[in-house]
Amino acid sequence: MATHLETKLEIKSWDEQPYRELPDGRKFARADVVLVGTEDDLAAEGGFESLLYYSADGTSSFVTLLHLSGRLGDHSGSFVLEGSGTYDGTTAKMALTVVPGSGTDELAGLSGAATSESTQDNYPHMPLTLDYEIQ
Repeated sequence: MATHLETKLEIKSWDEQPYRELPDGRKFARADVVLVGTEDDLAAEGGFESLLYYSADGTSSFVTLLHLSGRLGDHSGSFVLEGSGTYDGTTAKMALTVVPGSGTDELAGLSGAATSESTQDNYPHMPLTLDYEIQ
């Protein structure tokens, strides 16, 4: 039976650096983000790295690896989520899955999927919905 968790992670820092900029305004960037979760069902710290492609109009597509370490429900350990998303100029949307075998300690055997949808109004928080199981 899957556990459904709706929480938010606090964005402690966001360091984004372009690594390729094209004359027409398109660019590629790398973001390194530090997160902290202090909700009842998720007390963890970690972060994610994203590779982003920005269109000339400022919209983007990105891929992400997110690592969290701490407590998920009644279990302690760490795990990794991988995913991709888009930014339409107003809303960032991301879909992620738990990387098989990435769970450690009491989170070994963790599987599941997550989504996040956020706007500037959410900042400095990133909403996260996670449906997971621990085998």
